[in-house]
This record gives sequence, C-alpha cells and structure tokens, in this order.
Amino acid sequence: MSQHYWVGVVVKDHILKGVDGGFCQLGHGKKSYVQRLAPGDWLVYYAPRTTLKDGDPVRAFVALGQVKEGDVYQHQEASDFHPWRRDIDYSSGTEADIYPLLDQLSFIQDRTHWGMQFRRSLFEVSRADFEIITEAMGVSLP
Repeated sequence: MSQHYWVGVVVKDHILKGVDGGFCQLGHGKKSYVQRLAPGDWLVYYAPRTTLKDGDPVRAFVALGQVKEGDVYQHQEASDFHPWRRDIDYSSGTEADIYPLLDQLSFIQDRTHWGMQFRRSLFEVSRADFEIITEAMGVSLP
C-alpha cells in the first residue's frame, strides 16, 4: 500500500471543527475530494483565513493527521447540507506560518504568486515537502 501526502485548503474555523470531531471535510463537503484520500494517507490543512468571506488572514498550516480505516460517509449538518467526510486521527502540533517555508517547498514554483497553489481545495505533495511542513509544526512522521 502506497501512502500519499495531501494538503487540504480550508478556513480555520472549519478545520478546528473537524479536528474536534475527528473527521475531514473538503471542498464544501464534496464527495470527490474525500474519496481521493485513502486509509493511511496523511493530510495537512492550510488555512488562508479564519472564516469564509471576511475572515482575518491566517496563512498557516493548522492541523494534520492520518486517514483512518473506513469509507467516506455523509453527515447531516443541516436539513439542506449533507457533506461527505472521512475519519482522521489528528496529531498534536502547532500552527506553522507559510512564509518561512516558501523557499523550501518544491510545489511553490513562483514565490511571487505562491498563493495560486492554494486556490485548490486539495492537492498532493511529496513526502519531502510534507516532512518540511510537519517539522515546522513540531510533528515527526513515523
């Protein structure tokens, strides 16, 4: 089984809700995003802002964890909102500001326009890049 390393881009208040609940949710609850994750994969969340729309800038990696065994599932958040989720075993770590890492991460091709990479809800990165991020968060991968 090969492991994959992912960056999910979500606002901080939604990330913290997932950490508290032990799940991940991506792309406003779209099934296609969480289906890309497999048990054993690692996910780190990057938060551009604190909340949707007018939230304060965060620009940091906020939480990380490993995908647990089990399938994606739908959760009734509200009568008209049923997002897809996957269970995650979160690790303790501290937030890591993106700016000190920009010159170290291979997926940042253009430092001037580094934020373009984070306009996607989910993208895969190398283990080496993931380790740079997790080390900045104070977490060592097994």
